[in-house]
Amino acid sequence: MRKNFKEGYHVFGLHVISEMSLPEVPQINLSNTYADVTIRQVNLEDQWKKVSGKGKSFYIEENLCMFKVTEVCVCLIRNGNEILFTPLPGSVISHVRLYILGSCMGIILMQRRILPLHGSAISIDGKAYAIVGDSGAGKSTLASAFLKRGYKLLSDDVIPVSFSDEGVPMVTPAYPQQKLWQESIDHFGLESREFEPIIDRETKFKVPVGDQFEERQLPLAGIIELTKTDDEQVHIEPIQDLYRFSTLFKHTYRNFIIRRAGLMDWHFNTSTKILPHVDMFHMRRPVSQFTANELVDKVLQAIGKEESVV
Repeated sequence: MRKNFKEGYHVFGLHVISEMSLPEVPQINLSNTYADVTIRQVNLEDQWKKVSGKGKSFYIEENLCMFKVTEVCVCLIRNGNEILFTPLPGSVISHVRLYILGSCMGIILMQRRILPLHGSAISIDGKAYAIVGDSGAGKSTLASAFLKRGYKLLSDDVIPVSFSDEGVPMVTPAYPQQKLWQESIDHFGLESREFEPIIDRETKFKVPVGDQFEERQLPLAGIIELTKTDDEQVHIEPIQDLYRFSTLFKHTYRNFIIRRAGLMDWHFNTSTKILPHVDMFHMRRPVSQFTANELVDKVLQAIGKEESVV
């Protein structure tokens, strides 16, 4: 598992050098390049015992976060530039990697004052649109339906939002992979046996997107909050006024860290800079039927794009 910093990667706009192989992420040569983040395997078990309380899985302070995933790993993220991890006995390396690229990198972004939204981001006519929602809302499925129409994916799960020199919110590409449930794979005519299952979820799979990955940083133009409804119809409506702030906070990745890390002022100030630039919509989808294709049409109509592809 240990690589002694032989492998360099580019992910979430950051140069990463890692002792762990990250096959999902594009490799780069970092021999003459400064690394933004280092990933190292160490023994954190004694340190975790000192800071963890009974029943707690996270320890948080300013610019430092530790967490433990039972039977998988212990991780420490600090100063926005370092991830330390300890695989636990019997763990599977692909499961450890899932948390490195998910929770760990999401916390790294937050420590670097880059806002991580929880959702999928797609490219439409040179602009980024974030699809956010609770677990199981259908974010990745809707993003996949956009890919079927010829659009491209910027990110799945963690969406990094930073600012240009002109103060425009920008979405930085993550890496070319989606996570899809078996139901979605079936509807899109894919074969689940071709894909690796996600940790502890045999019916959710890692799906590479290949040349349908958008490698450019794009301005964030819209946020679509996706929820489920017992109604038979798809509904979409603008999110207005102060609800825009609460929606942005609700769908910030690992938002429980914000207050405990002393980042409430930062999050509010970042939100006030983002919101004037984006349209926000709340879209409710029926739970009784597969509506991803209809949702694509509704989103395109709401943002005034109709069927204009990339």
